[in-house]
Amino acid sequence: MSEKVVKSDAEWREQMSTEQYDVCRNKGTERAFSGSYWDTKEAGTYRCSACHQELFSSQTKFDSGTGWPSFTAPIAEDSVQTEEDRTLGMLRTEVMCARCDSHLGHVFPDGPAPTGLRYCMNSISLDFENESSD
Repeated sequence: MSEKVVKSDAEWREQMSTEQYDVCRNKGTERAFSGSYWDTKEAGTYRCSACHQELFSSQTKFDSGTGWPSFTAPIAEDSVQTEEDRTLGMLRTEVMCARCDSHLGHVFPDGPAPTGLRYCMNSISLDFENESSD
């Protein structure tokens, strides 16, 4: 992981759209099936839309049927961090970018093999970098 990115609230607001700020900094959630990447099938890398840290590979992406891009594992163990989330009256595990602390989504223990995990991410928290063909 690269050096930690720390910005003031004003700097994040200036850099992000209102919707992106709501999700990434205020831990919001985009509506299911409304994001850019829930059905993307191209090969490439998903990065944090706030700091451009590499987060997920298309090789671990799968169709969870939830309407959000879902992955079985992050691209590297230290690219994301997790913490307990008790909002909405339930216990969930929040996933954040380890570099800038942006909210990405949640991870659930109902994914496919090999990990059995479903990293359910908000499209607005991600930027997709298409794999270039040489």
